[in-house]
Amino acid sequence: SDLYEPGSTFKPIAVAIALENKVIEPNTTFKDDGSITVGQYTIRNSDKKGNGEISIAQILQHSSNVGMVKMMQLLKPDVYYDWLQRIGLGQKSGIDLPLEARGELRSRREFVASPIYPANAAFGQGFSLTPIQLVTLIGSIANGGKLVTPHVVEGLFDSAGVRNDKSVRPEPSQIFSPTTAQAVLEMMETVVTQGSGEKAKIPGYRIAGKTGTSQKAVQGGYKQDDKKITSFVGILPVGGQRHYVVFAAIDEPKGKEKAFGSNVAAPIVKSVMAALISIEGIPPSNPGEIEKAKADKLDQVDKLDKLDKLDKLDQVDKTTTGSN
Repeated sequence: SDLYEPGSTFKPIAVAIALENKVIEPNTTFKDDGSITVGQYTIRNSDKKGNGEISIAQILQHSSNVGMVKMMQLLKPDVYYDWLQRIGLGQKSGIDLPLEARGELRSRREFVASPIYPANAAFGQGFSLTPIQLVTLIGSIANGGKLVTPHVVEGLFDSAGVRNDKSVRPEPSQIFSPTTAQAVLEMMETVVTQGSGEKAKIPGYRIAGKTGTSQKAVQGGYKQDDKKITSFVGILPVGGQRHYVVFAAIDEPKGKEKAFGSNVAAPIVKSVMAALISIEGIPPSNPGEIEKAKADKLDQVDKLDKLDKLDKLDQVDKTTTGSN
């Protein structure tokens, strides 16, 4: 129930909002020069590099902050704020567990008054939510645009197996159109097949996802000592009848150079998904990929075995030469 700023894992939701408001189309492109000035502030991509002319899918693949800011600048700040409230930011998710924290969202007056606030929100900064809220929002992309209230309790039953509670679960809310949800889901799939989420890839299975590496917020700003939260959220399987949303976040991972969602959190999500595939018996989308992966692995083992034998022969040769 702890609050945190989601960072780039929120980008698919911002893309969905932009698509719903028709300020972009799936084939819209933006010029990413690596940085953009908003008021007195300069926003940069995490790698400090530009990506040139990129599509919406590529913005997610490269996790381009600049592309996201340019995209959301096409939407009026007050409309954007309405949508942030509509999807539940600044509220509780409604999960049936105690002590859930309420998300934090600055006031409408503040948000609309300065262009930096909508710009920051475009890449998941300047507001906070709980991990379950993030999972619920990403779940709406998998659910055809329907936002489902999360729960862990089926009901209250007596010793005879009779249900005694009278609680009624809220009906799912259609926050995005099925067309928008499908478009964003397919973009998220390219993050795993072609982008920063490649380490979550499982041969034979269609997986969608998004990486996130966010600065840790403190009162009035952000920590300047490289302290961050790395995360990855994945959807398994794309195209299936039943979907699983898996999320992993690591608070202050070690290793400044390699501490990113792509190489810290994505492998964790992959391992959980692999377990789900086994436990739930999830069939592969492309069985041929599994066979190819097995063949490639055997080929690698064979090559390593040959190299090992050659190395041993070389050592024998050197020993023999030395004895003469």
